[in-house]
Amino acid sequence: MASPAPPRISSAAAASQAASPAIRPWPAVGTLCRRELVRFVRQPNRVVGALGQPLVFWLLFSEGLKRSGLDYGHFLPGTIVLILLFTAIFATISIIEDRREGFLQSVLVAPIPRWAMVLGKVFGGALLALLQGLLFLLLGWLTVELTSNPLNLLAGVVMMAVIALALTGLGFLIAWRMESTQGFHAIMSVFLLPMWLLSGAFFPSGQSGWLGWIVALNPLTYGVAGLRRLLQYTQQDVLQAVPPLSVCWLVTVLFAMTTLSLACFVARTRTSGDLL
Repeated sequence: MASPAPPRISSAAAASQAASPAIRPWPAVGTLCRRELVRFVRQPNRVVGALGQPLVFWLLFSEGLKRSGLDYGHFLPGTIVLILLFTAIFATISIIEDRREGFLQSVLVAPIPRWAMVLGKVFGGALLALLQGLLFLLLGWLTVELTSNPLNLLAGVVMMAVIALALTGLGFLIAWRMESTQGFHAIMSVFLLPMWLLSGAFFPSGQSGWLGWIVALNPLTYGVAGLRRLLQYTQQDVLQAVPPLSVCWLVTVLFAMTTLSLACFVARTRTSGDLL
């Protein structure tokens, strides 16, 4: 008697059996972060912009404010945050481009958790923002008297890194649902730039009325205030008007953790462009 034929295995089951084990997430994070840096270096226009933006800001603000009699040192922390904001937000535009080119779909079907994809993109954009911020900080050193305490200077760099992470995570949140770069720029114009303007960079904190409430509720306010306390200077009348350093650290770290957590959460949801 002939032996019975073996049971037929479905194609889905066969694919599941042949599937390779999941890739470790942290090497994937490093690879995606490195891709952002390589992509940046291979685009000469972005390199020129990254080197030119801090130089232009430094020349315009230092010379313009010096000639008008204003204190350039007061605007230095806000200008650093502005550079971090521009670089971090524009770095996340690559999410929209990756979706159009099909690279994002390839990453989403890879055997890695989606939070690894989020951290790789965010870490890469934040590192680019931090490098530009450090370049402007070096230029600012030539214009204003910064802190001579190396620990405060190191803490200021760490604060800049946390702000860059928070802003890049925020940019990821906005770009994930966007279908076009035009929509992204529109959101930036009506939301992100006012967020920076109302961070104490130009409008002083501690104002009364509804404007004072907006400045106090703006998480970017505490990043600017933290840099002002860490990197500068001895004008106690200015420092008395900004939040304490402990509050600045707390709000800034919570801001970064919140944007990163929300970015990981929204990355788990499917969009119309994922093709999954």
